[in-house]
Amino acid sequence: MSGDTGIIIVGAGECGARAALSLRGNGYEHSITLIGDEVHLPYERPPLSKQVLFDEAEPRASAVLDDAVLIAQAIEHTGGASASAIDTSGQQLILSDGRALPYDKLLLTTGATPRQLPNAPSSGRILYLRTIDDALALRSWIRADMHVGVLGGGFIGLEVAASARRRGARVTVIESQERILKRGVPESIAETIAALHQRNGVALKCGVAVLAIEADEQRVGISLSDGDVITADVLVVGIGAQPRTELAAQAGIAIDNGIAVNERLETSVTDIYAAGDCCSFPHLLYGGRRLRLEAWRNAQDQGILAAVNLMGAARSFQAVPYFWSDQFDHTLQIAGLVDEGRTTVRRDLGDGAFILFHLDADQRLVAASGVGPGNKVAKDIKLSEMLIAKRVTPPIEALAADANLKSLLPRAA
Repeated sequence: MSGDTGIIIVGAGECGARAALSLRGNGYEHSITLIGDEVHLPYERPPLSKQVLFDEAEPRASAVLDDAVLIAQAIEHTGGASASAIDTSGQQLILSDGRALPYDKLLLTTGATPRQLPNAPSSGRILYLRTIDDALALRSWIRADMHVGVLGGGFIGLEVAASARRRGARVTVIESQERILKRGVPESIAETIAALHQRNGVALKCGVAVLAIEADEQRVGISLSDGDVITADVLVVGIGAQPRTELAAQAGIAIDNGIAVNERLETSVTDIYAAGDCCSFPHLLYGGRRLRLEAWRNAQDQGILAAVNLMGAARSFQAVPYFWSDQFDHTLQIAGLVDEGRTTVRRDLGDGAFILFHLDADQRLVAASGVGPGNKVAKDIKLSEMLIAKRVTPPIEALAADANLKSLLPRAA
């Protein structure tokens, strides 16, 4: 360490909180300051589109860090504060209230923000979902006498749709692509999820563009390219997210679909690192392909790795990408990058559940995707994740059959 001014983490979500805990867990003794623009303590985001919306009990965020842990670990949490600038030469973080905080190392975990709908009217009936406050505002609209419109057939939109139906609301999902889950999810799995939603009463409209949106005190009207006009009580917009890079860009840090970092999560400026949804990084498992991942597991893993590298280690990030989504009684799980595959092998697990194994041109397993009721696919996806990490080239016949995936793992020397 070059001094004892400590480490500042900008962004108090899952990634920043895990980094702070990992610093203390690895013996870091200097000050740790965790700065978040929300007043809340760090909390987990996955429940926001699920349990927070549909649970009958009083909803609340699931804390990653509470006051007792903050005190015990000597982590200073500054909530409701935003950083306005980084003085890279003086190694100071400037807050919007004018305070200048010196740092020895700086970690940016600023996350992402929902992509805004262009030219949309300003209305309390057009909502986005990113924070606990967003979820609580949306929850008040989800009840049996409401029609919920959802713009975007990705993970967030579909999870909101499933939660709204569980509370009895009528739901229409509007997707401009020809199918839902177009990005990163195989077509057969998307078809299974589409059928699941339709069985549960969700109306899906795919392959249509939004021509206009009107909103007044009574409703939201969405005019579509096929001539339909959807009238809803509320419209939830889930059309993707953008990395929060403004602070980094202003400081002259390189940007490339997020804050650009190397495999050790170092930015282009000395002593400044970035991790989680806000950064793009080269993934060594996939030939150095630059990725930006919006996933709970990635935020957690990168926060933990960033901590040890802030302390002087030089470890490369090589965790297998992992995504999951719970919708109604089904779980969708993906390990690896589906679009890296050239050959797909299917394994049926019963009860409508199945796994798809994705192999590259050299027959190396690069991804596995699965869907089914409950935890039906969980074990095989976990074993597939281990096979992907080990760069295994499994026999195709073993994947298609009911062979135990654990037997395909290389034996320890």
